Amino acid sequence: MSKHNLESLNPLKFTELIKNRETKIANASAENCVADFNANVLAQKLHPQKQILRVIGIKEEKDAKIYTLTAEECAYFTAGQYLSVYVNIDGKKYSRPYSIVSSPKDALEGFYVIAVKRVEGGIVSNYILDNLNVGDTVEVSDPTGNFTYEPLRDAGHIIAIAGGSGITPFVSLAKAISEGSEECTLTILYGSRKEEDILLKSELDNICRKCGKVKAVYVLSEEDKEGFEYGFINAEIIEKYAPESEYSVFLCGPQAMISFADRELPKLNIDKKYIRHEVHGEVADPKVFADYPENTPHTVNITVYVKGEKTEITASSQNTVLRILEDNGINPPSRCRGGECGFCHSKLLSGKVFIPKELDKRRQADSKFGFVHSCCSYPLSDLEIEVSES
Repeated sequence: MSKHNLESLNPLKFTELIKNRETKIANASAENCVADFNANVLAQKLHPQKQILRVIGIKEEKDAKIYTLTAEECAYFTAGQYLSVYVNIDGKKYSRPYSIVSSPKDALEGFYVIAVKRVEGGIVSNYILDNLNVGDTVEVSDPTGNFTYEPLRDAGHIIAIAGGSGITPFVSLAKAISEGSEECTLTILYGSRKEEDILLKSELDNICRKCGKVKAVYVLSEEDKEGFEYGFINAEIIEKYAPESEYSVFLCGPQAMISFADRELPKLNIDKKYIRHEVHGEVADPKVFADYPENTPHTVNITVYVKGEKTEITASSQNTVLRILEDNGINPPSRCRGGECGFCHSKLLSGKVFIPKELDKRRQADSKFGFVHSCCSYPLSDLEIEVSES
């Protein structure tokens, strides 16, 4: 081995690295310094801490409004992701996730589209519908969420099962397919009570006419009409429109619809890795879950610790812990509000909570050491809980 190679392997040479670097930095010209690395600039564009968007268009449709939001630069996203929208109501800060209806290509043009549907008792949705006007600005998160097509994991054909406003991520995916930014085919089974309840139908039909890779089938539970399927989205209807080859099933909508579909899917012998869920928002009533305990007290006392500060709350056991905290002016971090993302994870110090097995996406370590996702945890007794504040 040459003398040069032996010298390069001398471990004592590494002790000089820091000294040499410091000398070079001290002698460097300020004119040649990099203000910021390209990777950091790109990361900030893709994942900004917040985005301030201006409302430039509002379209009323059914019991919803379609909002077009713009900024000089909008963070890019993948079809199926959502934005968390932040609002202040009576001095309390709330956030709610809304799936992006527009295509990823639209973000490059500087705008997003979201749909907000009126919900009975919905604090944030009804506030937005009644107060957000053209010209107003709104704070939102960066796009986030895992309800996206991934060719390494998902089959090349997707059967999308949607209900209510759960259609929104699939409209975005349909647009992405038609524009060529997603390489898959899509059949949407969209359940509604009546034809008049179908959200974004004209837009979806237009995509289907232009793109042979996307098909929409409307299923009505309260009307038997020509051109529509009748009843609920069961195994028979899924099988009728499914391809002979492998396919993935994506579900998004009310918990009752998802629970029904989950009882039907085993009849089709679909590999579990091909079944994806997205609960569209918090489940307002825990009694929709079959395993919700009977004789739960109607009200509970919750002791909350935030950075060592103690707050005592009396609240209804029928709300999630996250909703209770928000209603009492405590604003923990949150995003998906469906149990998956983990932003709202909190330390349960004492007491018991009900966590629906369908929504329990905690890591094993969190479960072992007593952490819960407050967005899908319902009090069963008095609680002591430690939370972070955003």
